[in-house]
Amino acid sequence: MAKVLMKGNEAMALAAIKGGVDAFFGYPITPQNEIPEYLSRELPKLGKVFVQAESEVAAINMVYGAGGAGARVLTSSSSPGIALKQEGITYMAGSQIPGVIINVMRGGPGLGGIQPSQADYYQVTRGGGNGDYNCIVLAPENVQEAFDLVKESFDLADYYRNPVMIAADGLIGQMMAPVDIDKETPKLDLPEKDWATTGMKNRRTKENKDVDPNIIVSLSLVDTVLEEMNLVLQKKYTHMRENQQRYELINIEDAEIVIVAYGTSSRICRSAMEILKEEGIKVGMIRPITLWPFPEKAFAEIPESVKGLLTVEMSMGQMIDDVKISNNGKLPVGFYGRCGGVIPEPEEIVNAVKDFLGGLNG
Repeated sequence: MAKVLMKGNEAMALAAIKGGVDAFFGYPITPQNEIPEYLSRELPKLGKVFVQAESEVAAINMVYGAGGAGARVLTSSSSPGIALKQEGITYMAGSQIPGVIINVMRGGPGLGGIQPSQADYYQVTRGGGNGDYNCIVLAPENVQEAFDLVKESFDLADYYRNPVMIAADGLIGQMMAPVDIDKETPKLDLPEKDWATTGMKNRRTKENKDVDPNIIVSLSLVDTVLEEMNLVLQKKYTHMRENQQRYELINIEDAEIVIVAYGTSSRICRSAMEILKEEGIKVGMIRPITLWPFPEKAFAEIPESVKGLLTVEMSMGQMIDDVKISNNGKLPVGFYGRCGGVIPEPEEIVNAVKDFLGGLNG
């Protein structure tokens, strides 16, 4: 085990290299700038591509093009920068182009500020681009998990031929922690990229058969053909929902209240749970690791002892919709959140749990 003290952004950049990234295309924005800074130094040493594009729009279209040629590609940005990339992301999803997009979230709306936030939940899970599409969205809680998920995300993107997003936040991006940089992550049996554009007039398969050159496009002016393309995508998304729901259950066995929180919020909730435990209040937590597909399966494991669910977010309550859908009306659902880049203190969550429980018992 080789543990190295690293900043979160740098750990994610190194994870991309470990995950086999061929090219990075991006544009500076706080608080993710250490990712392109690190890769601008390291990728050329490896004979790989780093390009600082002229804009976020240009960067995501470079990702689209290089991914379509079969390369493993990465871009990173922070909230308003990700907003500018949405058109390219839906093009990638519609054309079934793999790629990894890291979002180190900051407060909004608009340009907002540079402090940590989780207010991009709708943006990353619902998509800001047009059409019926989804990206796999992974939400790390700490620097080691950010490293692991970024490294694995390239396999996920290639396996599903789909964009994969990492929803971190400014705190995870900027904090420092020891990282096991040699840790193994799950490997998938990946098919050959016989769909990729290679620049050849024709191609020859392993069976020595000539085939027409690949054309990658999301445009179809025939409605029935476009509908069939959508149905193919939906079949893939169904497979993702069945196989890629990831979550952690923490102390839910005999809990009275179960908190639902992810990322930095779940870190703070862990501290609040310790305080509540000392006071004799039994609190568990469901920690989503995939924000899409949302881990609905976790809610089937909630025991009879639970009186209610408390959603905790660094936003005004965007994840609460998915919690309510997954809960399916079985339990009362409460909410506590801070916004604009304000990070809640553990004591605030302790008080929110007590108030919520008091209302349920009242």
